[in-house]
Amino acid sequence: MVGAAPQSPPSVTVPHPRRPGRPGRPLDASDRLRGWYENDLGWPVVPGRPLRLVVGPRFDVLDVPAAAGLAALRHLAPGSPVAAQGGRVRLLTAPGTAQELPGLLDWLEWGSLDLDLTALGEGTLMDAPRVGAEWSLGESPVTSSVTAPAAAPRGEGGPPVAVGRGGSAQGAAVWVRPPGSVRETEASLPTLSALGGGGGAPDLVRVVDTVATHCHRIRLRRVGAQPLAFS
Repeated sequence: MVGAAPQSPPSVTVPHPRRPGRPGRPLDASDRLRGWYENDLGWPVVPGRPLRLVVGPRFDVLDVPAAAGLAALRHLAPGSPVAAQGGRVRLLTAPGTAQELPGLLDWLEWGSLDLDLTALGEGTLMDAPRVGAEWSLGESPVTSSVTAPAAAPRGEGGPPVAVGRGGSAQGAAVWVRPPGSVRETEASLPTLSALGGGGGAPDLVRVVDTVATHCHRIRLRRVGAQPLAFS
């Protein structure tokens, strides 16, 4: 008796071996800073370089001359983020500030004046400030310098140091007061709703009135320094 022919085993599709992935390059300071903004703070960051933050979803910005911005520090909470670039100071405020600013200036009777005061809101970008660098006020009427507070090492809840300490950051955005944790930062942003309230958020009205006053003083000094024109 002839036995039945042995059946061939079912065909099995064997996947091709995967190519070993390219070893990732070590994270540089910019990568670590991007991770801190995106993962720790939850702030949207524009892809690519230079590193830029999306303004609007998590905060708005008041961009003012250095002297005006530093004068407003007394109205801010200790954890209120403050950045600087060149001779300008950028005060981070609650989302919606850019829309509220024109009406607020009118209410404070500053609306009719040409002030060097700009609000950045939804749809705008700002250079991502670096941490650990010294910022010089440059040609600002204030002649002192401001040094960013020492950043906590990575893993201790603080920002990663993105540049060497003591390096000149003239022209680059740096933190004068870097943000802390997400909760602390959100609670420290100046807001219009703080007016007359019992919360701990800084009062946007006081901040705007202070920076507007100093912007006006700077403007008067500049006008007074111009030579008189005789016909």
